[in-house]
Formats: sequence, C-alpha cells, structure tokens
Amino acid sequence: MNTRNTTRIFERIDNAHVAGFFPLTSPREMKEGMPLEDSARETVATGRESVARILAGQDSRMLAVVGPCSIHDADTALDYAKRLHHAHVRFGDRLCIVMRTYFEKPRTTTGWKGLINDPDMDDSYKLEDGLGKARRILLDIATLGLPTATEMLDPIVPQYIADLVTWASIGARTTESQTHREMASGLSMPVGFKNSTDGNLQVAINALVSARHPHNFLGINQDGQTCVVRTLGNPWSHLILRGGGGRPNCDRVSVALAEEQLTAAGLDARIMIDCSHDNSSKRYELQEKVLRDVIHQRREGTRSLIGLMLESHLNPGNQPIPEDKTQLQYGVSITDPCMGWDMTEACLHYAHDRLSET
Repeated sequence: MNTRNTTRIFERIDNAHVAGFFPLTSPREMKEGMPLEDSARETVATGRESVARILAGQDSRMLAVVGPCSIHDADTALDYAKRLHHAHVRFGDRLCIVMRTYFEKPRTTTGWKGLINDPDMDDSYKLEDGLGKARRILLDIATLGLPTATEMLDPIVPQYIADLVTWASIGARTTESQTHREMASGLSMPVGFKNSTDGNLQVAINALVSARHPHNFLGINQDGQTCVVRTLGNPWSHLILRGGGGRPNCDRVSVALAEEQLTAAGLDARIMIDCSHDNSSKRYELQEKVLRDVIHQRREGTRSLIGLMLESHLNPGNQPIPEDKTQLQYGVSITDPCMGWDMTEACLHYAHDRLSET
C-alpha cells in the first residue's frame, strides 16, 4: 500500500464522512407550538391506564393494536382514525383498540425510512418537518379520543412525540439493541418487544428483563441538550410473537413454549400476537385466519394472550412510491401490504362477538 496515499486519505480525522450538521427545533419549542390540550391528555392517560390494567390482569379485555404498516400522510391517517374510533367505542367492552401510527421504519438495507425521516418521500430528509407532521397527526388523533401506538426506533424521537403515545413497540430488528432496551426503560408508556426476525424468543425476553431495570445513558432533554438520562425501569412490558425465519409462532404450542420461557425468566406470561409478518407469511389476507386462531385460543382459556396486532389501511394491498406523488393511490400502504378497512372491521366485529360469548 502506498503510504503517501494512505496519509492523504486520512488527513481529516474528525467527521470525515459527515456532510453537515443541521440543528433542529428543541422538543420543548415544538411542544409549545403544538401543545397537548386537556382532551388529548385524557386520551393518552386513559389509554395507558387501560393497557397497564390489561397487562396486570385487572382488565379482561384484549388489547388490539390496529392500523397502517406506516403513516405517510395526514389525510389518510385521520380518515382511518375516524373509522377506527367508531370501532374503539363500539367494541370497547371487549377490546381496547389502539391505532398503529408508525412513523419510523427500520430497514435491513435501504428504503423509505418513514414519515419522520423523509416526509416528502423524495430523499430530501426534512426531519424537522417530519417530526412536526408526526406530532400534529398524533395530536389530532388523540383529540378524537383514540389512543395511539408507535414503534420507537430513533432514541431522540420520543422527546418530541412520546407524550402523545399510549403504547410503544421495539421491533424485531432492534430488540437485541442495548440502546433500545435502555430507551424503553425510561419510556412513560407500556412497551411490547418483538421476537427477532429469525424467531428467537430469548432475545426479546432478555430485553424485557433489561427494560425493567434502571439504566444510565446519553440522550437529550427537552431543551435539546446532550445529557445523561437516568431511568427508573419500565414495569409495563410484554412479549410480541411475530413469527420468524419464514415460520409462524402464533399456534398453541408456540404460545405454550413462550409462556414457559417467560416464567423461567421470572416474568409474567403476557403475550401479544402480531397477526402480520411471518405469522401470516406476509400475506395480508391471512391475518384474519391468525386472528380467529388467537381468539379461539383465548376463548379456550389461554389467558396469557393479552393482545393482537393487525396491519390495516383504508384499502388493501400496497404500492410503490411513484416519482409523481399525485399518482399515489388513496389509503393504500407504501410499505407492507395491509388488509383493507372492510376486512378490518369484520375482524374486530368477530373478535368482539366471540369474546362476548366467554
């Protein structure tokens, strides 16, 4: 190797691969511009209390986290939220319905990373606009009286939106991450941890144990200052079975084995079934069959099954992001395929009716 060339390559030793730094509005400033009003605050507080009671075995309802794989615009999100709010009220005696409002999308390699990261879907990465849009959508949905759920991916983002979120998840790709376990230990809402993409449950169970303990890590405060974050530990966490390695893990045997692993770790057996992903072979229309099986297990006495998750949008399927954004089909996912609203409503109706018979 030519030493002179090597020296020239590494002449810059600080931020050598960084194009620039672009300061953001602080969380406090953004919240002051979009404050949490009393009605929205009550939605969040009541929603969190309901989920906590379900996890504690004090509320016999099932938690149902339902909504788009990802949110890509406010109009369809609010259209969907209004419909789901009717279901939230209508089926509320048996189901605690919370809307999926996922603004961040983890990627195995590349792809659209979600509304917060790239709100214009054109690789312009206007993150401040994305954070503002996400907060506005959550405010509007909370004002309707509908609780929301999201995946927490970037550890800075919760400072901007977490006060509006009822339930959070840590995804299959980040469950093993120390950063995300530490972050979850300080979140103010219940958190579900998914098993890893290869189906490994122990990774998620280790995460549950970790998140229940106090941690100290680097983060930011409401003024955007870098600081040491000291957490108390989050007692409201549970396991999410999403299948893995191309195989489902929502059947009775898989659930029983998960119960055993949780008990062996000294944890309460509290399990949610993700009806999408590998549990339905990534075929949105099969989510209904998974839901029916989950409800049947619950009716047969599997009390560890405290919830389920459905990927659902206004219209079924998915679509690529077109270069001309005016060509986007209304209410169709731009990430994973989702069931449409008609099937969603039918699933919730079925779950409610069958649970009412117990």
